[in-house]
Amino acid sequence: MATKPPKADPVQDAPQVAEPKHAAAGLPAVGHSLRIAQQQMGVRRTALTLLRINQKDGFDCPGCAWPEPEHRHTAEFCENGAKAVAEEATLRRVTPEFFAAHPVADLASRSGYWLGQQGRLTHPMYLPEGGDRYEPVSWERAFDIVAEEMSALASPDEAVFYTSGRTSNEAAFLYQLFARELGTNNLPDCSNMCHESSGSALSETLGVGKGSVLLEDLHRADLIIVAGQNPGTNHPRMLSALERAKANGAKIISVNPLPEAGMERFKNPQTPKGLTAGAALNDLFLQIRIGGDQALFRLLNKLILQAGALDDAFIREHTHGFEEFAEVARAADWDETLTATGLTRAEIESALRMVLASERTIVCWAMGLTQHKHSVPTIREVVNFLLLRGNIGRPGAGVCPVRGHSNVQGDRTMGIFERPAPAFLDALEKEFGFAPPRAHGFDVVRAIRALRDGEAKVFFAMGGNFVAASPDTEVTEAAMRRARLTVHVSTKLNRSHVVTGARALILPTLGRTERDVQGGGEQFVTVEDSMGMVHASRGRLKPASGRLLSEPAIVCRLARRVLGEGSRVPWEEFEKDYATIRDRIARVVPGFEDFNARVTGSAGRPGGFALPHAPRDERRFPTVTGKANFTAAPVEYPKVPEGRLLLQTLRSHDQYNTTIYGLDDRYRGIRGGRRVVLVNAEDARELGVADGSYVDLVSEWRDGTERRAPGFRVVVYPTSRGCAAAYYPETNVLVPLDATADTSNTPASKSVVVRLEQSTTD
Repeated sequence: MATKPPKADPVQDAPQVAEPKHAAAGLPAVGHSLRIAQQQMGVRRTALTLLRINQKDGFDCPGCAWPEPEHRHTAEFCENGAKAVAEEATLRRVTPEFFAAHPVADLASRSGYWLGQQGRLTHPMYLPEGGDRYEPVSWERAFDIVAEEMSALASPDEAVFYTSGRTSNEAAFLYQLFARELGTNNLPDCSNMCHESSGSALSETLGVGKGSVLLEDLHRADLIIVAGQNPGTNHPRMLSALERAKANGAKIISVNPLPEAGMERFKNPQTPKGLTAGAALNDLFLQIRIGGDQALFRLLNKLILQAGALDDAFIREHTHGFEEFAEVARAADWDETLTATGLTRAEIESALRMVLASERTIVCWAMGLTQHKHSVPTIREVVNFLLLRGNIGRPGAGVCPVRGHSNVQGDRTMGIFERPAPAFLDALEKEFGFAPPRAHGFDVVRAIRALRDGEAKVFFAMGGNFVAASPDTEVTEAAMRRARLTVHVSTKLNRSHVVTGARALILPTLGRTERDVQGGGEQFVTVEDSMGMVHASRGRLKPASGRLLSEPAIVCRLARRVLGEGSRVPWEEFEKDYATIRDRIARVVPGFEDFNARVTGSAGRPGGFALPHAPRDERRFPTVTGKANFTAAPVEYPKVPEGRLLLQTLRSHDQYNTTIYGLDDRYRGIRGGRRVVLVNAEDARELGVADGSYVDLVSEWRDGTERRAPGFRVVVYPTSRGCAAAYYPETNVLVPLDATADTSNTPASKSVVVRLEQSTTD
């Protein structure tokens, strides 16, 4: 059923823009987040719920994947974590009566913010072919509908199984097991759109596609470089770790196209000093041009070589490819670097002095490094930078890709990957007695193409908001509408529920905050944080509806209905007792031996356990060479035609991923709207656009096609020259489906060439 894009939201069309400012991150957020929580949950429920977030006997925050310290504060959560929990534990409900009153066409005209504010889903809902609105359906009938469409497929590869990072380890393991017993590796996930570039680069260079540091390493570091990341909005609890590092003597360099409030002035509400005074975390702010990071690290590497400040013993014993890399690095050009980065020679020399003074260096990064065409070479260059001075496998040093969603790293560990390792498939076959498929499946971009081209006909999503998160919005939505069936396992409404295939299902599930009682009694699940720590998560609230099923239960019942009696997997047993799932994980996934005992604390600390990481733990590198690999790639950076800007998509402060909590961005001085584009004052003057005027953003792609996002208010803001920024998902329409990172195929959402045209919107 075709639906129209959301109509203009009068609130979002008229944002109020204050003078650009950088409010102190921390203290003002407490009252703001509590107000939102109380609006959603009420006073008593707010107090009971927030105090259980990230506690050892509580539930893991459904927001970011930042790790918890061993000794936890009573209020171990941040502003955005409180908002995420409030939206899940809300008292608002979306019932069958709501759907009866709102046809799909009406819901499709609403903003994502409006949809999310309606509350928790309570019943399984079904949109029949030709129908105009969802209607309630029994769980049994819902699974029958999925089975009908699955049985009509010419091949299992015509089905796509997407996963959001919110999914637990147990649910993710079962989900990939079901897909592979069905016969496909079509397991795209949100990693494909965020840190796939990190995993690709780190697997090649270090042999493990994850970060190499633990939380205590940040506390021990001499120098921390935060590149392409805004901790204040996206990982606020990281600010406390940086504050502690500074108290221990660390220096911090921030590399970002925009100044960010959390790095400039942080008020920690959990300390007496933080209640009264804010402190700058940055020792040096390098306001880099978008996409110039590879050039910056390449020049720093040249200067380290010139200074002779190498860890020769480490390079000799543990690395491969040094001479080839060194030859390329020595050719780095100052003038080209200054052009690529927009930095001054003095700024880079200041950074070099801090690098040479550090014995223990960590580089942290997020989407600002991973979503460019040359993202994988950029991250490889970061690894080169750390290898030169032996900063891998040393306490207080290493690589720190900061994952954005609570269990996105754990899902990959559990096998949610379209290109699984042969060893993992071998272990599955040995454990469960069926032959998993070996051909690679679809990642996110390839899945959209397959749906667009009619090569995929069923789309099943375990959480997330696929339509809003994906690039090239019009292409993605058209592709989804070509499906025979779209299914979403969700807690709340989102845009993906109103952009449907011929038939559609919404399957409501338990949230992290809620009790999960099965035949084997009360259950818990586990998650893996951004630093490879695995711990339990136990919900305590009464479920939002008696008709909700847990994610593991949904997968188990679906598998029994679709696969039938021929399945060798004990799905019924797994649904009753999640400990039986963890027993099987322990036999399939390295590092999870004795899983149940270790995660409950009976064979270790009750806060969980760290997964093994060979480069960190042993300075052992499981690469094809058996060593850490230096790499030598040409320096790349975006070239922008005259009269154009390079646009990065980003989040507002009242946002987490595609979930919009409110229409303000307090740290940037923007209130009551989201359709704004941040432009440097000099660029605005040269382009002839005034602060407060309205423009259409038009992206230009190399094949000559253009994409338009209408009606954005210009906000003069201290961005890097030649660069602009605007919020997603509103700007995803500008990102071509074929604009992806080399090797990782991640959408290049941080480097979109745009021109500004006088708005065509009334």
